[in-house]
Amino acid sequence: MSFAVTDAVSSALGAALDGVALRQRVIADNIANVDTPGFRATSVDFESSLRAAIADGGIARGDGQVTASAVPTDTPVGVNGNNVDLRKESLAALQSQFQYQLLTRAVNDRLSLVRTAATGQ
Repeated sequence: MSFAVTDAVSSALGAALDGVALRQRVIADNIANVDTPGFRATSVDFESSLRAAIADGGIARGDGQVTASAVPTDTPVGVNGNNVDLRKESLAALQSQFQYQLLTRAVNDRLSLVRTAATGQ
């Protein structure tokens, strides 16, 4: 996600939104394949990459690469070779929904501050 205002906070928020959106797509794919024989569930990690980009100053410099990686889950495999745990995926979907709502609220608040600073109102 790109913003008209590019600074470290906006870049971090954009990277986090992108990561959570990818996580939501992966969770939806996992849930859609709950009964597919041989399907292996995956999960998304972007937080460690975002944390590293913030810590080394890459986000502040504008050259911080934040990558999201989808990795197979370690959930035990069932009889049909599928390892999707519907309860686990449903909880992850709920958590990512709350994360996304929180991030979009932060983006809206951030843009409101910029608008106030630019217009004085």
